[in-house]
Amino acid sequence: MKKNLQVRKAGFTLVEIMIVVAIIGLLAAIAIPNFVKSRETSQANACINNLRQINAAESQFALEQHKTTGDNINFPNDLTPYIKMNSTGQIPVCPAGGSYDCSYVGTNATCTLSTLTPPHSLQ
Repeated sequence: MKKNLQVRKAGFTLVEIMIVVAIIGLLAAIAIPNFVKSRETSQANACINNLRQINAAESQFALEQHKTTGDNINFPNDLTPYIKMNSTGQIPVCPAGGSYDCSYVGTNATCTLSTLTPPHSLQ
């Protein structure tokens, strides 16, 4: 008597693979937008901290050089001795690619990306 035994080969079926791919796609669809949002928020926070440093340097420069509100500032050369430099020896830059401006004593430093959400500006 012959016995027909079906031997199942080890492996995954197409349906099992499709379910795993669908689950991974669903998780990616949830995680990627949250990652992008958190990156934008952290860049804005870093930019705001840089603006605070620039404003503090501006205040210290004005105090030591006897400048009054509205006097011109040669940015960044006037503020270089009063601000902590980054690893390249320059005034910190906006992590999102914007640029800073601080032209007058008594005004807040600004970033060119101040219109983004979240904004890169001091409130």
